[in-house]
Amino acid sequence: MSHFAEVLARLAATIESRKGGDASTSYTAQLLADPARAAKKLGEEAVETVIAAATQQSTDSLAAESADLIYHWLVVLAAAGVSLDEVAAKLEAREGTSGLVEKASRST
Repeated sequence: MSHFAEVLARLAATIESRKGGDASTSYTAQLLADPARAAKKLGEEAVETVIAAATQQSTDSLAAESADLIYHWLVVLAAAGVSLDEVAAKLEAREGTSGLVEKASRST
């Protein structure tokens, strides 16, 4: 398993363990208790990541924004009850299919 996959799995487990936790002491528990807020934060982090990439900020800046983005993405998934295995299944189903063909097959 790659280092990234190991870290991602640990972070996902930590987030899952915060469900129903004390929102006064845990930012993650706060976000899990308010899925709309978590989704908004995910959007904000996505924009910040795009800006870091588009303006060619330092690699450290892009890595930091990406870490924030992934954390908030994992919180949104956990709040919605979507597992990483479900996401992996969607990715796996697309393997071997051109991105252009796959995108064109989606209903608009």
